[in-house]
Amino acid sequence: MPRKVRQLRADLLRAGFVLVRQVGSHQTWEHPSGASVTLAGKDGADARRYQERQVAEALAEARSREGGKS
Repeated sequence: MPRKVRQLRADLLRAGFVLVRQVGSHQTWEHPSGASVTLAGKDGADARRYQERQVAEALAEARSREGGKS
C-alpha cells in the first residue's frame, strides 16, 4: 500500500525541512543545508513512486551536507 503525501511531508518536517513556498497543491520544502524538494498533491492522496524517491533523495542529500560541515 503506498504511503500518503501527508507522511512524506511529516518526514520532511522531522528532518528539519521548512515550507518556503506554496502555489496551489505544490509545496517547496528546503533544508537549512540547501537541499530542497517540491511535493504536489493533497494530504490524503497516495504518494507516487517518484515522489517517495524524491523525498528520500532530498533527505539523503540533507544528511550528507550536514555531515560535511565542520
